[in-house]
Parts: sequence; C-alpha cells; structure tokens
Amino acid sequence: MCPWSSATPEPLAFTPYPVGELLPHAGNMILLDKLVEVGEQHIVTELTVRDDGLFSDPEHKVPAWVGMEYMAQTVAAFSGYHRKQRGLGIELGFLLGTRYYESSVDRFDCGAQLRVRAEKIMEGANDMSVFDCQIEGEQVHAASKLNLLLPKDAGLYLAGKGL
Repeated sequence: MCPWSSATPEPLAFTPYPVGELLPHAGNMILLDKLVEVGEQHIVTELTVRDDGLFSDPEHKVPAWVGMEYMAQTVAAFSGYHRKQRGLGIELGFLLGTRYYESSVDRFDCGAQLRVRAEKIMEGANDMSVFDCQIEGEQVHAASKLNLLLPKDAGLYLAGKGL
C-alpha cells in the first residue's frame, strides 16, 4: 500500500470519528472502514473489499467501477468531518459524474485492503466541488476526478429552494 500523509502540517486538529458517523449512508451501504487522516483540503480512508453480496460476485470479486463509490464515500466523509467540526449535521451530497475513471484492475479481490485519498482541487460558490481521488492497494491503482454537489442544506436543495 502507498502510505499518504500531508506534505505540510495543517492547523486542523484531527479528531477521529467512526466513519459511519460522517456519512449519510446506513447499514451495509457504508463501504468504508476507517478514517485515517483528514485536513483542510484532503482526506484518507481505508476499507476492506467486502464479500457480502451487495457488490461482490460468485468469484469473490467486486467490479472496479465500485471504486467510484469508495471515492464518493470518502468525499462524503470529508464533508461530514468538516460539518461535524463546525457543529453541523451530516447532509446528503450528490455525485454528478467524472470525465474519467482509470483502474489497473477490472475487479477488486474481496478481502483486499484499499486506501482512498481525495484532495479538493476546486470549490465553487454554487456548492459544486471537484476532488482528485486515488485508490491504492496491493497491485491496485485507480484514479478519478469526481464532480460533486455538496449543498449546505440538501433538504432545501431537494425541495427546489436551494438552487
């Protein structure tokens, strides 16, 4: 695995939260296991590829496209962490898409340990953000730039009042 860490210290104090407290997901839809590191512009998470039938196939593999969900949940954890630090509740975010997703494998082996890093590269006044994301594991590398909408109040947005 590729160990990531910040190149420069950041003033944000790291407070470890269980990753489930940072996501708007529930139950077996929480695919991440652990928050490793978070800063003002980045986050690192870890997971074990699960063989629970949600995404796994009879050959005990998970399609590589699920890596985009690992990345999206990592960004959701980034958002959730920063919201909790400001005393706010967890909100829904929306994965709008990507221009590319590259993976060195077509499927992840169940039981594989993966590390996901997301770095915010752009944030607009319209609540849209772009994150550069990478997944690393043994003989695994995947990368994508995700376009996301992270509204301040998802309820208002969904009601058409936050546009």
